[in-house]
Amino acid sequence: MKVYYDRHMAKTKKLKNEKALLREALDMIMADAVKRGIVEFEATDSQDLKIQYAYRLLVHDKEIAPLPHGQDTLPKIRHRLAMWVTHKLPAGHELL
Repeated sequence: MKVYYDRHMAKTKKLKNEKALLREALDMIMADAVKRGIVEFEATDSQDLKIQYAYRLLVHDKEIAPLPHGQDTLPKIRHRLAMWVTHKLPAGHELL
């Protein structure tokens, strides 16, 4: 028996080190944003705010495709950033 999912019901692939990959993605994106002079973060800025900013920056730079309207929840954004960084890290990296 084969199960077919609607494109809105598709399950996302669970990453082994998703939290560590997300941290690595944020470090890469934020370092680039600060280097380009487009953002300054305060010590009081929340992690969720940084995640949303990083996602919007990657969408603006056309590094990733935006999530469909209404599906841009924080868990999906975290997963999207973690997936993005897997393509940016070298093949033998410890997080892969």
